[in-house]
Amino acid sequence: MKYLLTPEAEREIASRYEETVALLKELCQIPAPSNHEEKRAAWIKDWLENLGAQGVYIDEALNVVYPVNCENRNDIVVFMAHTDTVFPDTEPMPMKEENGRLYCPGVGDDTANVAVLLTTVKYIIEKKLRPACGMLFVLNSGEEGLGNLKGCRQLMKDYEGRVASVISLDGGMTRYCNKSVGSHRYLVEIKTEGGHSYGSFGNRNAIAVMSNLINALYSVKVPVDGDSKTTYNVGTVSGGTSVNTIAQRAAMLYEYRSDSKVCIDKMEKMFYSLIDAYRNMGVEIDVRVLGKRPCMGVVDPRAQEALEERFSTIMAAYNGGIVPKAGSGSTDCNIPFSMGIPSICFGGYSGSGAHTREESIELKSLIPGLKIVTASVLSYFRG
Repeated sequence: MKYLLTPEAEREIASRYEETVALLKELCQIPAPSNHEEKRAAWIKDWLENLGAQGVYIDEALNVVYPVNCENRNDIVVFMAHTDTVFPDTEPMPMKEENGRLYCPGVGDDTANVAVLLTTVKYIIEKKLRPACGMLFVLNSGEEGLGNLKGCRQLMKDYEGRVASVISLDGGMTRYCNKSVGSHRYLVEIKTEGGHSYGSFGNRNAIAVMSNLINALYSVKVPVDGDSKTTYNVGTVSGGTSVNTIAQRAAMLYEYRSDSKVCIDKMEKMFYSLIDAYRNMGVEIDVRVLGKRPCMGVVDPRAQEALEERFSTIMAAYNGGIVPKAGSGSTDCNIPFSMGIPSICFGGYSGSGAHTREESIELKSLIPGLKIVTASVLSYFRG
């Protein structure tokens, strides 16, 4: 069948399971919070160069980039997996293996996919294979949270006009992302005169004002654009000094998301209209944009359909015939999608508990995961 591995290649890829597990465990012990991926990036660069990879570099966004056959090419295919984790820890996080599962914060999202992609790259280097197009293997930074997709943004800037498609390895094997969910994220801070809870009673309390603003934000009816989905959330609230102090300051982190640019624009207008209303009431409010992820641009539907057909076929072939489901998501693909570049996001493992400290993966799922990722990459190679 088109795009699938030969029986010989399939057996050899499966035989690399143990080394992939060892690689995954080593990567898990290298902290890589968003915006501080330096240690993991340096380790990966050294690992690739020790295999004989030529031209590997770390860019200013802390992406590890390995270009293959890219000189003077405008048909570059990008395979990427993000090195950062959602956790702020700068020391190695606890890891344990139990009942066929590996437990560690960030083990699946996205360290397992980093390990699987690196194993695939090692196979290609050892076999001296050459792609029929230009290819970038990227272990990228800044996918999570306030990383704000900095790695993919940098990559798309550096290779602007030269990238034909982007494949982001993120998540598992039973679904793929074919539509981007955009988001706007803010730090909102309110300041009031405050004072002593008894002596200055009647002065405005920043926490009370913030509570009213949150209630107003949660009273909004989300806009609708066809079958779009739009959401909002206040993620954290902080402020105040003590039980007998009228709070002078309160702050919150607020976001809204949508897979429709029309709805994102309406949510932005609503948000700032509420902020302006409170300012007009004499409330001191500071708003800082923490990050914006774009929605879909205009992508050639035939090219996008061909991309999805290619990879859904591969995923089903090596995952017990399970046909993956398509859906929208907020991933590194947001950036190329916004630029009109056909893209897709899927992964090479099965796991649970992503973004929690109880995250784990099923170790044996790396075997079909390796086959899926290797077949996906080799579908662009000769010989």
